[in-house]
Amino acid sequence: MTASDSGVRIDGPWTHRDVAANGARFHIAELGEGPLVLLLHGFPQFWWTWRHQLEALADAGYRAVAMDLRGVGGSDRTPRGYDPANLALDITGVVRSLGEPDAALVGHDLGGYLAWTAAVMRPKLVRRLVVSSMPHPRRWRAAMLSDLAQTRAGAYVWGFQRPWVPERRLVADDAALVGELITQWSGPAKPDDKALATYRRAMQIPSTAHCAVEPYRWMVRSLARPDGVQFYRRMKRPVRVPTLQLHGALDPAMRTRSTAGSVAYVESAYRWRLFEGVGHFPHEEDPVAFSTELLDWLADPAQDRHDA
Repeated sequence: MTASDSGVRIDGPWTHRDVAANGARFHIAELGEGPLVLLLHGFPQFWWTWRHQLEALADAGYRAVAMDLRGVGGSDRTPRGYDPANLALDITGVVRSLGEPDAALVGHDLGGYLAWTAAVMRPKLVRRLVVSSMPHPRRWRAAMLSDLAQTRAGAYVWGFQRPWVPERRLVADDAALVGELITQWSGPAKPDDKALATYRRAMQIPSTAHCAVEPYRWMVRSLARPDGVQFYRRMKRPVRVPTLQLHGALDPAMRTRSTAGSVAYVESAYRWRLFEGVGHFPHEEDPVAFSTELLDWLADPAQDRHDA
């Protein structure tokens, strides 16, 4: 199995192109016309994880765009810039580069962490917020440090702190670990071999494994550093963006109790939806239910942003 950048520009009804933002180049897949919905993937995936939602959103009258985060998929692999504040500026920079005044951000896993961050840092660029399988950053920190069950569930994050070893493990045996993690974190509706092979190929693109773990290294190593203290202090600011939070009841990587407490940081319309029988990837495990919930939220005229 070989990997190349062309392996992530997968054919479909969408179109592929690159946009410049925040000093880097980002690959996007886009489909449809209308209000912008920007989709943010998590670990260990790339834009293709949103293939079902791209079509559902476009059919419903939205401009759906799935981007590859810095260092992943078809986007630039820069030597630095993997702290959440800078990654959030990547996201809001892409919104501006697309010529839109704002966007509804939909983030899963790490993409959800960054969506929370962008909504706090640049609220006027975020029309609505949808987060799946990831608590608010301050809630994540508290759970990882004080909840033994969550600490155990997030053991992979602690394992990423070792130098070089995580990267080597991620790409060994044609990135077999990527397939194992996705399978272990999924509920009964596990991905098929073709989907797993797609994610494994993407992880084998040179430097991707290193870039993919760098955000998690920052999250842990910065806890007692000034930049980390400043970031988490900044994240005390309330989220004034209407927020939908989605979670799989069987998620073994991020416990439901850890995620549910995020409402404490939202001072706007908030809705919580728990998917029974679903694991860490609700948008792939039950794409119809996920897309239905997402579209209902986006179309609800009662929700409105409270500009800071």
